[in-house]
Amino acid sequence: MGAVTNSLSCRRILLILAGNLELKQQLESKKDAAETIALQALAFLATDGERLGRFLALTGMGRDELRTRAREPHILTGVLDHMMQDETLLMVFAAEAGLQPAHIAKAHIALSGPPFERSI
Repeated sequence: MGAVTNSLSCRRILLILAGNLELKQQLESKKDAAETIALQALAFLATDGERLGRFLALTGMGRDELRTRAREPHILTGVLDHMMQDETLLMVFAAEAGLQPAHIAKAHIALSGPPFERSI
C-alpha cells in the first residue's frame, strides 16, 4: 500500500510541476510579446524628434544612453508607462501599430506588474 501511495504522490508532484512549467512558459510568452510592443513603442517615439525629446527629458537619459539600454526591462516598462500617461500619444501609437490600446495596457501590466491597489 505504501508503494501505491508514494507512486500517487509522485504523480501528483509531477502534474503540479508540469502545470507550473506550462504556466511559466505562458508568462514568459506574454512577457516576450509585451517587450515586442514596448520596442515598437520606442521605435514610434524615435521617429519623431519632439516625442523622443519629451521622453528623454522626462527620463533624464540622453540618446546614447537610451540606445545602449533600450532592451533593459525597466526601460521598456518606462516606455509603456510613458505611453499610458498620455492618451493622445497612446491612441496615435495604437493606430499606427495596428494595436488595440487595451493590448498596450496589457503589455504594460505584463512588464510592470498589476497596478498598486491601495486599501483605505
